[in-house]
Amino acid sequence: MENPWGLSTGIRPVKIARCRLLDGYDEQNIIDYYKEQYEVSKNRAELCIDIAKTELEILKGINKNDICLYIGIPFCKTRCLYCSFVTNSVGTNGHLKGDYIKALEKEMQYTARILNDTNQNIKCLYIGGGTPTALSSEELETIIVNCKKYFDLSSMVEFTVEAGRPDTITEEKLVMLKKQGVTRISINPQTMNDDTLKLIGRFHSSDDILSTFELARKCGFDNINMDVIAGLPGENVTHFKKTFEGILPLNPESITVHTMCIKKGSKLHETLGDYCLTDGETVSDMVDYSKEVLAENQYVPYYLYRQKYILGNLENIGYSKKGFECIYNIMIMEELSSIVSLGCGGVTKIVKDDKIERIFNVKEAKDYILRIDEMCKRKDNIYDLV
Repeated sequence: MENPWGLSTGIRPVKIARCRLLDGYDEQNIIDYYKEQYEVSKNRAELCIDIAKTELEILKGINKNDICLYIGIPFCKTRCLYCSFVTNSVGTNGHLKGDYIKALEKEMQYTARILNDTNQNIKCLYIGGGTPTALSSEELETIIVNCKKYFDLSSMVEFTVEAGRPDTITEEKLVMLKKQGVTRISINPQTMNDDTLKLIGRFHSSDDILSTFELARKCGFDNINMDVIAGLPGENVTHFKKTFEGILPLNPESITVHTMCIKKGSKLHETLGDYCLTDGETVSDMVDYSKEVLAENQYVPYYLYRQKYILGNLENIGYSKKGFECIYNIMIMEELSSIVSLGCGGVTKIVKDDKIERIFNVKEAKDYILRIDEMCKRKDNIYDLV
């Protein structure tokens, strides 16, 4: 099997194309550069150029002081087989939710003052996790209301909430999110094969995905992303095609195609011998199929990143209909604007000129609650970095 990324090891290969386009190089020169410097295949070099062009159009609307605000919710209904994030099952750690929301409010209030003092404009607000909709409608609404209470959101153009798993989404929550001004949500099937859903620890069915999507449409959401994974344990190209046959008729505004990654800290990594992993050549066929079928359905790639331990040495690609590119994804991936992250596990990235400085929050919800004053004080570093 050909190694599509050659000697390239970075997680942001599109940055090369974007920078060289800005420097005035033509496309053939950029393709040659990828090949000569990194032995990247021609089709991956062309993919990077296409994505870079889309990103440059979006980034025209981003100013020097525009930032993204990320709010992390570390709760899930269950932990997926491949997940390495520090998450808390609502079944065993649900008692932490109230104190977590109070601590998060404290960090919001503290950070909002700093952003105001330093004239930072919030362009995108992204509530992720975990699974934000693992919270009750009232709990999630409290977080959103607090965001509006403390932060100046008058410059915001995109407000995303990862609804994620269909087994956490209700009509009450969708109505509330719409009322609170959320403009973009994710409903993530990962696969439309019920046996695989059970295997990876997602206790909902493919029919639940379809009904939840239709419910979101009924509630007025016109910008919905869906995540799928190429190379889930036990799946082949036929399974992967079935997933697309299930979600394409829904006509979501964007589809993100992840390649299976064996992450340290995941249950999959710990019990690797118990599962049948998809071989690199089959995963490559899956990814190639997704590119073809998405192009046929007018989806354009708009951001890309790579990870360690990814099957087939491949990549993750976000596709969207024209005009529905996620600005937050582009800003965080290209590291051209600062990302201020709140909540446990949050990593604030302050971008100034060509330098990036990071401010870390603790990863465990218990530690975050106990050490919230310390997390707030860490944000004081923003004054020195912007």
